Amino acid sequence: MGSSTRSLAIKLLMIQCLTVVCFSQDFDFFYFVQQWPGSYCDLKQSCCYPSTGKPASDFGIHGLWPNYQDGSYPQNCDPDAPLDPSKISDLKGNMQKEWPTLACPSGDGLTFWGHEWTKHGTCSESVLDQHDYFATTLHLKDQVNLLQSLERTGYTPFIECNVDASGNSQLYQVYLCLDNSASKLIECPVFPHGKCGAQIQFPTF
Repeated sequence: MGSSTRSLAIKLLMIQCLTVVCFSQDFDFFYFVQQWPGSYCDLKQSCCYPSTGKPASDFGIHGLWPNYQDGSYPQNCDPDAPLDPSKISDLKGNMQKEWPTLACPSGDGLTFWGHEWTKHGTCSESVLDQHDYFATTLHLKDQVNLLQSLERTGYTPFIECNVDASGNSQLYQVYLCLDNSASKLIECPVFPHGKCGAQIQFPTF
């Protein structure tokens, strides 16, 4: 192998290594975040039901978010890998039920899921490909039925509140933590910032 060929081979290898480093981000754990739709909708900006109809009166998935133990998190790790709807076509019906969009204008969920994949999912590509990212999150939703088992998860959840138009603190999102392989629940190494009021409302939906 000539020196120029060897040099080119080394450069290509370095590019491949850098690509792996850039797109296979290290992180310490995942937040699995579910939101109460009544609190999302009970704000000044209100909400829009998905084009598939009003979601069930149940917690819906917000996302599965890679995180660092210092409270920071990676994001938008692979801008060249947008969500490919064909890769999750077998999950779409279940996602519309368990991971509904409430943003306006109404949609079928693809914009919401695309945002979650681009911002958070691409940072877990070393562990979960597109299909696995969404399938794993749906499986977690089945495992952790918040309406029935918040007190029985065995792990301390973080409760996030928001404030309605009248200034009342209301339950908004619940965070649970998983290890960095997304295979088991763990105690959260760090909780997000924020706190709830002394009295918390649980608005109807």
